[in-house]
Order: sequence, then structure tokens, then C-alpha cells
Amino acid sequence: MRTNRKTITAGVGAAGLLGLGLYLAVPAFADDPAPSHSPTAHAGQGHPGKGHPFRRARALNGVHGEATVKRKDGFHLATWQRGKITSISGSGVTVRSEDGASWTWKTDDKTRVRKNGDKSSLKSLAGGDQVLVAGERSGDTRTARLIRVPQHR
Repeated sequence: MRTNRKTITAGVGAAGLLGLGLYLAVPAFADDPAPSHSPTAHAGQGHPGKGHPFRRARALNGVHGEATVKRKDGFHLATWQRGKITSISGSGVTVRSEDGASWTWKTDDKTRVRKNGDKSSLKSLAGGDQVLVAGERSGDTRTARLIRVPQHR
């Protein structure tokens, strides 16, 4: 069997998206500063260029994406977006990415908000904040599990 560069490139790209989707789908990805005793707490440490999945996504210069991931209870559509908040309501936020994609994210009591490295709340967010949002999509509804405002350097 003969393979060509396009086939190899497509396979590598699909594997990369699947890997990113799997990392985004992990429920404990909120970058919690408290020490954890779980076996995955130190995954990626000690390896140059590896670490938190959002750092890897940022290195890819991605602005939004989705991946189908398999969990114990079935398949889920993990989704993420990087951009600026254009509106905030009691039930969610709307984020516009640099490429013009505008998605509304539903929030609930399971949504974690991190601002400048600290735990925060939806009330602390403001229009114009640069954010990274990650969660799941079911039909046309995107539910945010994490909204992160990066630390200013």
C-alpha cells in the first residue's frame, strides 16, 4: 500500500484535533491551583512544550474548535473558543473570535470562572474581556464548563 503526504498530513491533523478534544473533555481541566492527588494531576509536567491543554491550544494559534470525544456514558461534542466577550447575561456570555465567529455560551452552576489565575464568578467578567471558553455542544446549545480570563503579563 502506498501513502502520500496528503494522507499523512490529514491523519496527523485528525489525531491532533482528537487529542485536543480529549483534553478539553476531561472534567478536571480548570487549572486548579490546589494540589491534587489524582493520578493525572502531573500529566505533561517535565516535558518541554507539554502541559495544560489550553497552553497547547494557544501554541497552535487556534481560535475555536470542536471534537467528538468518547466517555463512559457515550459520545460528547467538546468545544472551545478564544475571543472577546461581546455581551453578558444572567444565563450566559457571547464571545466573538478574531475570525468573526460569534457563539453564545450558556452558563450554569457547574461553570467555573477563572480570572487572572484566581477563582472568580460570572459577575466579575466584563464586555471586552479576552477569554478562553471550553465546554460542550448539544444541538445548537453550547454550555460553558470553564471561562478563563488569562493573566496579564
